[in-house]
Amino acid sequence: MRTLLILPFLALLQCSSDETIAAYGAAGLTWELQSIDAGRFSVPITLTFPKTGRIAGQAPCNAYRATLDAPYPWFELKAFGADTSECPHLVEEGTYFAALLSMTQSEVSGNTLILRSDAGNEMVFTASE
Repeated sequence: MRTLLILPFLALLQCSSDETIAAYGAAGLTWELQSIDAGRFSVPITLTFPKTGRIAGQAPCNAYRATLDAPYPWFELKAFGADTSECPHLVEEGTYFAALLSMTQSEVSGNTLILRSDAGNEMVFTASE
């Protein structure tokens, strides 16, 4: 009888596990932006998955963060926020933020992370340690 009571509890624990891209190879690494739509990006930008359901990173001027709760391979950011410092690279930062917020799919393959939008846009990151 006790086994029957434990089974629903175990099922609940499995449902609460991370199903985002972080659980499929992206967690624990710092991802550096290489390109947006095959165009090389000249300023350093990072993306991390610091804990379940969260992303964070450093754009050229400001740190940013958001909530990520879409199951892999989907990618949807909510509650996006960034600091508000000014610097000479605000245009590049705006381009990056706009592209990141438009992404809807993700793929992790070794040390490469690819984000894609429904419109066919693509962002490529590589892992650094």
